[in-house]
Amino acid sequence: MERRPTPASDPAQTPAVSRGARTAVVTVDERGVVTGWSDGARLMLGYPPAEILGRSAVELLAEPDGDSWREAAAGPRWSGTAALRHRDGHRLDHDVLVHRRPTSERPGGIEWLVVSAVTGLPPGTGHELGEWAFHESPCVAAVFDEGLRLVRASAGMQRALSLAEGTIRGLRLTDIAPYEGSAEAEAGMRRILDGGAPQDVHLHLDPADPTRDWHARIVPLTDPGGRVRAVTVTAHSDPSEQLVRQRMLLLSDAGTRIGTTSDVQRTARELAEVAVPGFADVCAVDLLDTPPRSAELVTRRAGRDGTPEPGDLTLRRAAVRSVPDAPPPPHPTGDVLRCPPWSPSGRCLADGRGSVYTGDDESVVRWAREDPPAADWIRASGAHSLMAVPLTAAGATFGVALFGRNRRPEPFDEDDLWVAEQLAARAATSIHGTARIERQHTTTMTLQRSLLPHTLPEQSALDIATRYLPSVSQAGVGGDWFDVIPLSGTRVALVVGDVVGHGIRAAATMGRVRTAVRTLADVDLPPDELLSHLDDLVVHLSAEEAGAEDAEETAGGVGTTCLYGVYDPVTRRFDVARAGHPPPAVVTGGTVHFLDVPAGPPLGLGGLPFESFETELPEGSLIALYTNGLLEPRDHDIDDALGKMFAALARPAQSLDTVCDRVLTSMLTHRPDDDIALLVGRTRALHADRVATWELPFDLAAVAEARKQATDQLIAWRLEDAAFITELIVSELVTNAFRYGRPPVRLRLIHDTHALTCEVFDSSSTAPHMRRAHTYDEGGRGLLLVGQLSRRWGTRHASTGKTVWAEQFLTAD
Repeated sequence: MERRPTPASDPAQTPAVSRGARTAVVTVDERGVVTGWSDGARLMLGYPPAEILGRSAVELLAEPDGDSWREAAAGPRWSGTAALRHRDGHRLDHDVLVHRRPTSERPGGIEWLVVSAVTGLPPGTGHELGEWAFHESPCVAAVFDEGLRLVRASAGMQRALSLAEGTIRGLRLTDIAPYEGSAEAEAGMRRILDGGAPQDVHLHLDPADPTRDWHARIVPLTDPGGRVRAVTVTAHSDPSEQLVRQRMLLLSDAGTRIGTTSDVQRTARELAEVAVPGFADVCAVDLLDTPPRSAELVTRRAGRDGTPEPGDLTLRRAAVRSVPDAPPPPHPTGDVLRCPPWSPSGRCLADGRGSVYTGDDESVVRWAREDPPAADWIRASGAHSLMAVPLTAAGATFGVALFGRNRRPEPFDEDDLWVAEQLAARAATSIHGTARIERQHTTTMTLQRSLLPHTLPEQSALDIATRYLPSVSQAGVGGDWFDVIPLSGTRVALVVGDVVGHGIRAAATMGRVRTAVRTLADVDLPPDELLSHLDDLVVHLSAEEAGAEDAEETAGGVGTTCLYGVYDPVTRRFDVARAGHPPPAVVTGGTVHFLDVPAGPPLGLGGLPFESFETELPEGSLIALYTNGLLEPRDHDIDDALGKMFAALARPAQSLDTVCDRVLTSMLTHRPDDDIALLVGRTRALHADRVATWELPFDLAAVAEARKQATDQLIAWRLEDAAFITELIVSELVTNAFRYGRPPVRLRLIHDTHALTCEVFDSSSTAPHMRRAHTYDEGGRGLLLVGQLSRRWGTRHASTGKTVWAEQFLTAD
């Protein structure tokens, strides 16, 4: 039975065919029989439908045995040039497109749809339409000639650049978009013009959004002869990928801009500046005045029952920032804010996590209702989205960051909350670190000040004034120190030192070194010997610190410097030695000079010798001891610093405090980067009328004569009340010298303002030792008696011999 096409299956009757009369449409079933014939097919081949429907499609081919139709039948689609036979017999070569598709006539059946354009467009119409299509295309596309100059730009490209085609025609890409990727794109164009393959590059086209990344494809444009005459650039941007990139750039920017200083307020401002306008339209940073304990937060968390007062927290606004065209936020920096536990900030602090709120959220509306200025601002600004994120570091929550949007239409989402948490974490880490540094700095300062002399000791050898300035560097307080140590015979030791390093360890090491200096000074060691013993101590301290875990805090002492000098007002001699320390400056007769003290090595190197330098100083001479922080100002070189120090020391002054202040103000324009210790002393002298000396014959019978001479001298000094005790001390010390020492023996009495000193010298190096005498012992009680009757006593060794001395208080009555 012959199959007849139905109107519904006739392609010529479909709306698509009726609207395109110049298209030839033919359908062929799986048997190869023509089942559909359009009017366009009639115009192209001359057959009316009645003559061709139901006939074999092979009759329409000029080459029935060709391979084209077998290729078309094998695949889902085929295109190419087919040799067709017109009704009048002549051959027609037409481009055809063949689709294989299921048929609705029989389940599982197939048919072929063959289409071809009957005639071409009118002359010029195709070119003109192509021009229009390219110009009006929303796709981002541009054509560049062999000189890499722009020839054409689509409407999409013009919008992406925010420039009209007429403005940029004839320019190179690096002129049009001088941003990241343009130079690489031009290099790719040149390679393609030289015969290279298509290139993929990244471009930045929009000056209003320099972070937006465009994926671009560069391909060649060839003429009919195959020669590359130009290149075309097409680009697209993935909005979601772009958003991720913007967020990553924001976080990268935050890493360099937040926490640049140790100022908490500055860090809060930096967080707000990073967030606005790149991320939010408004940002506020509120810090707790006193971080609550965990138990307090638990109590407040449990109190969300509508009675805010018992659980309120107090916040202080540390920073606030909004976009320029928005109404100013209601609470400026410095305002104290009440934070109810049910408010977004209160929940954030209690729960320790951030949340996103809409402008009409119940808690936001209630919060604004209780804060009229905030309610007015929300209405005026049109705020529609809010985030509250805690500032938490090392398990402590100490503030909240608020982010809002009123100009951007899109609300905050969960990804935005993650970004806000990263920004807040960066700021919180910096703020917590600042607080830790401040606590550590305070602890170090407290330790440092506790180890430095609180008051200067009473002594008659020197007038003394001191200054100590801690550094302001982030490394912390250093280990600079000074000391004034009264010695026997009215002598005084002056010490300045600088322990290497900064921080708590440096301060603690300084305390140990200072204690060691005081201990060695009590033994009355000469300056060079004292530094040798101190050097051994620092070597041991360095060995102990060698295993310290925190290398930055280690201050074992290697590289520590020290200057130790002893001034004797009786002889007016100043004996001094230094270990890697700057020499002392001395002012005599209005001239300033450094003492030529041999420069010993810094402490802690071990095994190297130290040398002393001794000089006689006129009464009223000025001695200045200091640490190297004074000579390391940032504004001038060392020669300039020394010149200013010498000028300040040489100028007459009524008091030594004035001298100290003058030195510091003339040499420093700002707080120092290193600690500074300054000690200034003016020498006094004990004249001959205050010192009495006797050479004693080496005979026990001379003990009585020594007592009498001492008593007569005390009467001359009007110290009769001290005569009895002095006689006992002189008797014991002289007797011991005769029994256990060697000649010569000398007795000396020194009377200064505060004390009376009795000294007995002999040439033996054997030192006396106090011991407890038993009940029936005949001796051994003499030194015990001396120790009980005097303020202090001891032995001072010299290169030959020793001096045993005892010192008594002299009171006003």
